[in-house]
Amino acid sequence: MSLEIKINTLIHEVMTKLSLNERDFIYYKNKVSYLCGLEPADNNTTELSKSIPELLDDIITLLVAEQKIEDIFDFKEILSAQIMDTFIPVPSVIETQFYQQYDRSPKAATDYFFNLSTVSNYIQSERIKNNIHYKTPTAYGDLDITINLSKPEKDPEEIKKLKKLEAAQQSKHYPKCMLCVENEGYAGRINYPARSNHRIVELNLNQEPWYFQYSPYAYYNEHAIILNKEHSPMIINKNTFIRLIEFVEQFPHYFIGSNADLPIVGGSMLTHDHYQAGRYKFAMDDAPSNYDFHLPQFANVSFDILKWPLSVIRLTSNNKDEIIAAATHILTQWQQYTDESIGLIAETDQPHNTITPIARFKDGNYELDLVLRNNRTTEQYPLGIFHPHQQHHHIKKENIGLIEVMGLAVLPARLKQDIQDIKAHLKNNALPYNPIHQEWVSTFDIKDEDIDQYVDRALGHKFAEILQDAGVFKHLDEFKRFLLQL
Repeated sequence: MSLEIKINTLIHEVMTKLSLNERDFIYYKNKVSYLCGLEPADNNTTELSKSIPELLDDIITLLVAEQKIEDIFDFKEILSAQIMDTFIPVPSVIETQFYQQYDRSPKAATDYFFNLSTVSNYIQSERIKNNIHYKTPTAYGDLDITINLSKPEKDPEEIKKLKKLEAAQQSKHYPKCMLCVENEGYAGRINYPARSNHRIVELNLNQEPWYFQYSPYAYYNEHAIILNKEHSPMIINKNTFIRLIEFVEQFPHYFIGSNADLPIVGGSMLTHDHYQAGRYKFAMDDAPSNYDFHLPQFANVSFDILKWPLSVIRLTSNNKDEIIAAATHILTQWQQYTDESIGLIAETDQPHNTITPIARFKDGNYELDLVLRNNRTTEQYPLGIFHPHQQHHHIKKENIGLIEVMGLAVLPARLKQDIQDIKAHLKNNALPYNPIHQEWVSTFDIKDEDIDQYVDRALGHKFAEILQDAGVFKHLDEFKRFLLQL
């Protein structure tokens, strides 16, 4: 199929999905043809429709075959983003549209922006389909297990080429990081993602400008990122709770949460303050109360310790100011709390106690989950006392961040082959598997069960154990000792 027909088909597909005016077809055709180094002809033939990511891949593959672009991932990504940017309005127009939709309903606004971010291929929907994702029943509800396969890996030859090209490229400090507002419309470069088709929407949270975008590699439905206009580090304080509560006021159909603000228990991006939001129900949402208590100074707030592998206090109230005050009080007390009998020390030469907070709006009430975290290390636990322990590192040794705290495992790509090999070994003992999993596999007790289902479920139970490692209080009486400080 010719390049021109592929371009025509892409344009028709985008115009349909974004309800663009047919009057603009020639304009789009000329713009995209130029980006592809093609002299347009008077030919408007199209082929049978495909998805937009598939059509883009076809176009880029033809351009590589015709040697119009080098077969280097970063260059292909830059051109793909530029092609899609052709169809997307400038940020101010998108913001106007967003708030016009918001006047109808908050959901109409997010539906509009989510569709735009998907059709523009900013959200990498086709690659996300490569992820393995299933639910598994555990003592804590149905946990989500994902093996992350969506980000393409570069082959060794391409990495060598990129190193040479990067060496020739002057050091760049713009944008400062991948969450900065300056990424909007940024073309990209070697080893820095293409963002020509990236758009953000300004929000007002706590009388400050924050920005709403979707994650290009989503882990759950409508995975959004809410980022500070300023490139300032992560911090959990009263202002955090104010912003989270104001966000769910403005978008009651979304949850929002923040990674903790300390290494080990925080996320991978501590240098730029941001939150994660979306429209998804995690197992943690339905976690029952294990113990309820009251604080007389916050009469309009109910408090529950959740039955959950990490240590969580759930606050519920219809009083916005009081739930923020109560959360701030718990944070302040937690930051100072030490219980050496369980290895919990609030401060050495640096602070160790912090919180991973999650906010929701349910049935007319604000809900705040405060997940108590501690990042101290010892000789026995060099990666963290309340972190996945050594016996679980064959599955995961990375940080337990916000998404996993809520019950969604983000497991490394290497596990896809490892798990397949374990299943094959269990079906045919002669087949080998990665020996790092030998101790785990030796615990399996498979009777008349389906082997694939058994191993998938075992992986889910392993994730629950990993989350238990991250819990600071292993027993309710330990948790109650902290409550005496409140």
